[in-house]
Amino acid sequence: MKNAYIFPGQGAQFVGMGKDLYESNPESKILFERANEILGFSITDVMFNGTDEDLKQTNITQPAVFLHSVIKALSIGESFKPDMVAGHSLGEFSALVANKTLNFDDALRLVYARAMAMQKACMLQASTMAAVLGLDDSKVEEVCASISDEIVVAANYNCPGQLVISGTIEGINKACELMKAAGAKRALVLSVGGAFHSPLMEPARKELAEAIMNTKFNEPICPIYQNYVAKAVTNVDEIKENLIAQLTAPVKWTQSVQAMVNDGATHFYECGPGSVLQGLVKKIAKEVSAQSI
Repeated sequence: MKNAYIFPGQGAQFVGMGKDLYESNPESKILFERANEILGFSITDVMFNGTDEDLKQTNITQPAVFLHSVIKALSIGESFKPDMVAGHSLGEFSALVANKTLNFDDALRLVYARAMAMQKACMLQASTMAAVLGLDDSKVEEVCASISDEIVVAANYNCPGQLVISGTIEGINKACELMKAAGAKRALVLSVGGAFHSPLMEPARKELAEAIMNTKFNEPICPIYQNYVAKAVTNVDEIKENLIAQLTAPVKWTQSVQAMVNDGATHFYECGPGSVLQGLVKKIAKEVSAQSI
């Protein structure tokens, strides 16, 4: 019996997130105020009192979700004892604080650097993402590969029958029509700022690589199952390489959860805003339990 702690990514945010922790837990309040200092602006004001539109900005969303996730995990104190961790996209940075590979300050700086780099990359070319429901992964990959005049790739393997694609706006529109013709229940363009986890994030990958290589990483206390490889990783150099590669490669969430279950995970605990990941876990592995902390 092993406990797996999982951390959400961009899209899980909501107005008011973290306010209960800030007001009820003195140690959590210290960390939130520390984050305001590091970032140079009051992210807590946006998180607690902002609008949905404010929170959708990549440079706000990513540090906000990271802060809520990490501080929520740390707030349970001594009972936080992960046997393994994983994070969906951005959530990988939260997971690396949870298994002590990164300290809080350094991880927050990296998350903010990542968010700013991704936002800049999004401005270079109009791009987007779409959710494809009810098609086999192989069929989705086949349709993406058939569009040779635009960039369209599989970006998030969320669970069986739910895959997100990423690419140029023209490419995604064309892919959605082809997905529906191939039998998809839905092919829905998402309200996101760009083509995350695609080759269009290459400028951001280069920028993030420099920041990661200049940051101290420690030996983890337990394995992290990383998006890029979908298997347990404990080697610090490999962790860095996978974090960098993640920006232009797909999030292998289905495969990561399957690997965790195969390695003995029986209880999954979602740390952060929302409950999306536990829902995905239940679709991937019905035999395990999944809940919020």
